[in-house]
Order: sequence, then C-alpha cells, then structure tokens
Amino acid sequence: MNWQSPARLWLLLGVAALVFGYLRMQRRRSRYAVRFTNLRLLDRVAPDRPAWRRHVPAGLFLAMLALLVVGFARPTAEVRVPRERATVMVAVDVSTSMLATDVEPDRLGAAKDAARRFVDGLPDEFNVGLVAFAGSAAVVVPPSTDREALHEGIDRLAEGMTGVQGTAIGEAISTSLGAVRSLDGKAAKQPPPARIILLSDGANTSGMDPMEAASSAVGVKVPVHTISFGTPTGSVDRGGRAIQVPVDGQTLRAVAEETGGGFHEATNRQELRAVYDDIGSSVGYRTERQDISARFIGLGLVFAMGAAAGSMRWFSRLP
Repeated sequence: MNWQSPARLWLLLGVAALVFGYLRMQRRRSRYAVRFTNLRLLDRVAPDRPAWRRHVPAGLFLAMLALLVVGFARPTAEVRVPRERATVMVAVDVSTSMLATDVEPDRLGAAKDAARRFVDGLPDEFNVGLVAFAGSAAVVVPPSTDREALHEGIDRLAEGMTGVQGTAIGEAISTSLGAVRSLDGKAAKQPPPARIILLSDGANTSGMDPMEAASSAVGVKVPVHTISFGTPTGSVDRGGRAIQVPVDGQTLRAVAEETGGGFHEATNRQELRAVYDDIGSSVGYRTERQDISARFIGLGLVFAMGAAAGSMRWFSRLP
C-alpha cells in the first residue's frame, strides 16, 4: 500500500494522544471509585453499572478517527479490474478420443461440466465464445455476454459434430482468433484484449500447423492457455474392441509456451475444475493502482454509527 499524502498520517499521533488521555482518565476514575468505601451503599445507588459497555462507544469513536485519518492520507493499492471488451474463447476437443472413460463419465462430459462452471465464474461483462474442434474447427457460439446461449452451446458439444475426425489444434486456435476479430465493428482494427482456453487430450493430427497458428496469436497478442486432459490409460470402445487413446500434451505445452499462456494438466474432473479456476483468476483482467481511501472512510463511518448506537442504547445520549 502506498500513500498520496503520507504527511497526513502524522495526525495519527493526535488519535494516539486521545487514546492515552482516555486510558488515563479511566484510571483516575477507578481511583475515585475505590474511595467510596461503603460498597453496599454503592450497589444500592448503582446496582447495574455498565462495566465494559461504557468503553465500547469511546473505542469505536477512536477507531473511527484513526480510519478517517488513514483515508485522509489517500492510500492507494494495486487492484485487478476487468478489461474493457475482454474476450475469452473456449475451444473444446470433440474428437473420438474424448469419449474415453478414464474420466467419469467420459472426457468430453467432464470437459463440458467444467466449461459451464468456468464461464459462470467470469464477470458478466466479459465476452465469451465457444469453438468445437476435431479434424476441423467451428465456432459454436460467437463471443458475446449472452451466457444462456453459451450454456446451450456447451450442451450441444458432441463427438463428431465438426464432421471430420482427427485433432486440429492449429485450426482451433485460428478459428478462435477469427471469432475475436469479428467481435464488433472495431475489432478488426482495434482488437479487444483476448485469451484462448484450449482443451484437448492429444497431439495435432490434421489441419494447420499448431505453431503457425501460435505465431498468429503472438502477432495479435492473444495468449493461448492449454489444458491436457486425460490419463495415459484412456481407451475408447469401437465395435467391441478397446482402442488405446493415451493423453499427449507435448503440442499443447509448446503452444502455451510460444504464446505466453499457461500449460495445465488434469487427469480427473476435480483437477480440471481447479485448472479452470486458476485460469479464470487471471484472464481478462489488468492490474492498476487505485485510490482506496473510500474503503477506510466508509469503515470509519460504520464505526461512528456503532459508537452512536451504543451510546444511545446504553446511556441514552450521543457520545
């Protein structure tokens, strides 16, 4: 925390002096009370003494003064704020290997569940789009703030929906970039701050070279966060025969490193949710230094109201 007017913090010495004076006054009052030697008569005169309650309004009032002084010094702190026109593209692999049941209920089902949770955790003002890819890639939901449409798109994700078998990671990145460029009328010349979140379980087998697509993402400053999802023992049933589909994250790691994104691995539903939570805490935000004096002033006013309420409740007067 920094201060725009640090010299004003010297006023805290005045608050400290008031605290010292209050404690000294209470000590003197205790000495006078001891001189009242007839304790039975004291109990009859003041049978219900306020005890600790008499210190509450004063304590709250002094705390209020300290908070107001801190606010008066105009403190600043780094605050994460959503970027204007922030856009997040979620690309999900829908190839046959995503039907492997090494993750319950299967890789694709778990991926859809985690994607729903991820987009629900993003700020409402974020534009979020959805891309499905296998041997080719297609925009399922263009980026927008319509979360209902996005949920419907996630529900529609299914194996083979792109019509071509394979795993086209490069095509998924390129298609996502195209969706970002078509966000609004300004996007072609003034691209919005964007991120691509790409989930797959295998290496690239068709379409554009992933590293070529990654270079395009670097050119428009769009990091690609990749998630390698599945286990080495995954398999799918085809005609009664188990076909091994072990996870392969080498290409995904290379893409993330090239674009400045993060590479993540998840082998079950819980790990995938944690990965999405980690990504969601960073995408679409910028850090800027802001004046946070209102926080201290607001809390100080709350303490002032507490002091007033306590004084009126217990002593029928304002402090």
